Amino acid sequence: MTLSPSPQPSPRGRGGRARASPSGRGRPSEARTGEGGSSAVLTQSSVLSPQSLAGRSLAEALDRALKGRRSVRRYRPDPVPDEDLSAIVEAARWAPSPHNAEPWRFLVLRTAEAKERLATAMGERWVEDLRRDGWSAEAIDKEVRKSHRRITEAPVVIVACLCAEGLDAYPDSQRQMAEYLMAAHSLGAAVQNIMVAAYARGLGTCWMCAPLFCPEVVVQALGVSNELKPQGLITVGYPMGWPEARQRRPMVELVIEVS
Repeated sequence: MTLSPSPQPSPRGRGGRARASPSGRGRPSEARTGEGGSSAVLTQSSVLSPQSLAGRSLAEALDRALKGRRSVRRYRPDPVPDEDLSAIVEAARWAPSPHNAEPWRFLVLRTAEAKERLATAMGERWVEDLRRDGWSAEAIDKEVRKSHRRITEAPVVIVACLCAEGLDAYPDSQRQMAEYLMAAHSLGAAVQNIMVAAYARGLGTCWMCAPLFCPEVVVQALGVSNELKPQGLITVGYPMGWPEARQRRPMVELVIEVS
């Protein structure tokens, strides 16, 4: 499949002991999905469905898409249409980036073979890490199997990578790190665009951060250039159900007004 960009933009819990997780290797649920917990009830009762976006103002539609997006862990086997996959990757292209460099590349995995290679290679590295962390063989097997399933059962996996093309080079490490962080921040914006664009088309996604812990393993498993630095992966597909919304922190805890 060739992903062809659209010619024009569209006008329109916390707590718990920290431990490794299949995708983020921090807290067992939050790091893996960004929303905390993996036991959300899959239901349509309180989800802002993609169909509810029709006929609304741009602001209303955007608000509902942002609040309706969920981290989805189980997908139906239905394939993702080429035009939808192309559109959601195209959405990433419109994210802001330092120097307008678009220092990202997106590896699209749709074959069972590619997803199996990725899941197996990352799983093998993770087993080594967990053994060093003192995990039991039973616990390791359970977590690695869960991670493997999430990757291989998703109809599409998109691996988000950084590349240095278009970025500035500095003689000192402090500014060079700042340049790298700017690129990483912009990749996060591009990934957000992918997830919201997918939701608007009735597709679920889940952002998994495991590639950050073994970028060289990902590069080797997928046979891509060493110039690419894998930062995360996004699973994509039609959800078996939409998870309930997780409670968010009150705004008073997040916003600090400075006078």
